[in-house]
Amino acid sequence: MFELKTNGSPSRQRRALSGLLGSLDSPQQALGFIGPNWYASIMGTGIIATAAARLPILKGALHPFALAVWVLAAAMLVLVTIAVSVHWLRHREVAMGHARDPVMAQFYGAPPMALMTVGTGTLLVGKSILGLPAAVDADWVLWTLGTVTGLLAAVLIPYLLFTQHEVRPDGAFGGWLMPIVPPMVSAANGAFLIPHLAGASARATLLYGCYAMFGMSLVAALIIITLIWSRLAHHGSSGSVRVPTLWIVLGPLGQSITAAGLLASEAHAAVSGPVASAMSTMAVLYGVPVFGFALLWAALATALTVRALRRDLPFALTWWSFTFPVGTCVTGISGLAIHTDLPAFRWIAVLAYGALLGAWLTVAARTLRGTLSGQLLGRPLSAPQFAAAKG
Repeated sequence: MFELKTNGSPSRQRRALSGLLGSLDSPQQALGFIGPNWYASIMGTGIIATAAARLPILKGALHPFALAVWVLAAAMLVLVTIAVSVHWLRHREVAMGHARDPVMAQFYGAPPMALMTVGTGTLLVGKSILGLPAAVDADWVLWTLGTVTGLLAAVLIPYLLFTQHEVRPDGAFGGWLMPIVPPMVSAANGAFLIPHLAGASARATLLYGCYAMFGMSLVAALIIITLIWSRLAHHGSSGSVRVPTLWIVLGPLGQSITAAGLLASEAHAAVSGPVASAMSTMAVLYGVPVFGFALLWAALATALTVRALRRDLPFALTWWSFTFPVGTCVTGISGLAIHTDLPAFRWIAVLAYGALLGAWLTVAARTLRGTLSGQLLGRPLSAPQFAAAKG
């Protein structure tokens, strides 16, 4: 996930990447450089299941597939957590160094989102084999852990960015969104737990708490998206493995549409009629304009990604940025289909899910190949970023 600072050609960048990846001589060495960025693969896999469960059409036919993917995501969560734990025990200095790195530190937002993605999948999909009571209990545990650690990441990582990390003028990138998006995921996924609380007061508390986290994440995301736009306008794109992180911008956009829709759907069980009605109106009046901006950003990100691919964009774990953010857009559009009852949104959601599946299959295959070959398990590059440039 780290990137090499160089002004050389893309081919030289790729040779530098290959040259600095160390060979793996032992299982201990294979776990020597496992960072929080690996949790992005769990997010990108888990969203396949939850997005399928939220599709306004075809979701019944997709249930067996969604169930299999949820099992895979849950297994990945266990395996990656074990690997990261071993990494902390055996390579504490390397692990502590992740927090000091201005790029890798941002991905401490990934573990909370991975926990909550698997938790929501448990409730929406896994209940068919676990039963509803067990699925609810599991989701409560994973949502609580994800929310607490996500709130910590939303404060601590920006604090380190403000006080310790050295950031170049062209340093703003999509990864800056990673630590501040978890509260939005908590807001969206917390909506599923509102009906399982006893008492109107408890349901209202969770509802308003989710809206507070919605605002916490949304305002910070708007600031960072502005900084990314400014960086692209003033410095251009690096053309490196940082390019896929442009797709992370779709994460807070799609997840905020999702959260607004889900919270509105559950508001009637928690607050008075007029307030619940206003929340339903907000889901549409907020969701549709943000959907429009998401389309604009998706077009720009596609153009910049194609440009980078033509210049020999190397594979890295940043490619998982093509999955989870797009998945949040699928769930958001599915919510708009429910609240507007427009066939157009139903079919746009299905088309977006098809694109998500294609991206996931591509990135998952490349990740598996890179893991088995040891390429993705080697020593990461030490310098934080490629230099951004236009042309």
